[in-house]
Amino acid sequence: MGGLFSSRCRSKARLDGKTAIITGANTGIGKETAMDLARRGATVVLACRDEQKAEAAATELRKRLQGYQGAGEVRVQRLDLSSLTSVRDCARRLLEQHPNIHLLINNAGVMACPRSLTEDGFEMQLGVNHLGHFLFTCLLLPRLRASAPARIVVVSSLAHRNGSVNFDDLMWEKSYSAVGAYGRSKLANILFAKELAKRLEGSGVTTYSLHPGVIATELGRHLDDSFFPGLSWIFGKLGRLYLKSPKQGAQTTIYCAVEESISNESGLYYSGCKKATPTRRARNAESARRLWEESLRLVKLNDWDPCTAPDGSQPL
Repeated sequence: MGGLFSSRCRSKARLDGKTAIITGANTGIGKETAMDLARRGATVVLACRDEQKAEAAATELRKRLQGYQGAGEVRVQRLDLSSLTSVRDCARRLLEQHPNIHLLINNAGVMACPRSLTEDGFEMQLGVNHLGHFLFTCLLLPRLRASAPARIVVVSSLAHRNGSVNFDDLMWEKSYSAVGAYGRSKLANILFAKELAKRLEGSGVTTYSLHPGVIATELGRHLDDSFFPGLSWIFGKLGRLYLKSPKQGAQTTIYCAVEESISNESGLYYSGCKKATPTRRARNAESARRLWEESLRLVKLNDWDPCTAPDGSQPL
């Protein structure tokens, strides 16, 4: 019953010789996205916090890919988005190992967790879902530009509707809402993709943000702590009946990554494998510009422009 009316990416595009980086790809929609892109011939890198789980996922994917002629490789890199040091280390390794990067899919995330801070002192949901990905994208961006045509896909959520960007209390120091913080981080995802598209116009690198649908994944693992004991179990049980499976939930991500008809679109938001309209806040150009500048400051990239810097000049 779950996902009965789900849309499906119907593109037959091949990705032979292409390299794709997917964050948080050891489980859920990230893993299914990795499977699809590798089946199309791409070399896919699973960039994940838990290297052991990522290796297990990679082993599983390689076995599943044995039945496909022309399938690509699956590799693993450690990436902890809650640590800017880990983000820089992972980006350095990727740049050393991959002369070209054609696809970056910012998929990893945490949802509705109790208030905590990242290694660098950021509120956890904004730190992982936005700032970690922001730095990771910036560090890889000169390589993506040099590999153009290339795409950057940012997995957001319909939950951005619950979000607002309060620049006077970006890290929720005055008060905290687990749902509000998640919504803010997902709103930030859309604003990031929007501003990035503006700054990359004419570069051959296009950006996409999306709502994957409500999916039965591990993303609800913090619900017991943030709300009440047993909610994660309820979420999981209901998921079997009404929510999309990870494979169904990956379709819009895959669509944004490979669909030929949107290759010249950039900065737009998608849901159900088609263009959608995010909230007015998500379309605010001034908020997008200000968030970009604030994010550069927070990740300490103030004096370096990833949208114009030549490849090889990354401040690692």
